[in-house]
Amino acid sequence: MSGPLRPADDTDLDRMRLWRNHPQVRAVSLTRHEIGPDEHAAWWARVRLDPDRRVLVHLHGGAPSGVVTFSGVTSPQRAVTWGFYLDVAGLDARGELLPAWLSLERAAIAYAFETLGARALGGETLTSNEPVLALHRRFGFRVVRRYEREIDGRPHEVVWTEMSRGT
Repeated sequence: MSGPLRPADDTDLDRMRLWRNHPQVRAVSLTRHEIGPDEHAAWWARVRLDPDRRVLVHLHGGAPSGVVTFSGVTSPQRAVTWGFYLDVAGLDARGELLPAWLSLERAAIAYAFETLGARALGGETLTSNEPVLALHRRFGFRVVRRYEREIDGRPHEVVWTEMSRGT
């Protein structure tokens, strides 16, 4: 696969964990603790061989700059769930955070519908994460439902946003 997304591999593990542990990423994640090497390795061992999952690295200007995950890729309903995070520190230092964010969202949507053949693409976002919700709206996602989810022992409101093929 060429273009802005490529499959993650073992050489990406350290950078993925570094990006995922950035305080800004953790603050808007559904799991907020700092992920250690053993926990990260165990996650990778599970997802890398799971036929229902994809872990991709987003390339911005040819450089690794984010991670996109998909699950449900083998579901008969073709309802795919996704999530993502960026190299906040590196992209911000280069003044490329917003362009990379837009590029990642565009590439992930295209991958879900064109490569995976998804009928629907959806994901969870904390209601407090207004920039991501605004970005999703910009790309045509709609709010399907709101619910509470416990994070670090406290309830947080979550929004499920979704788009369907052709919308």
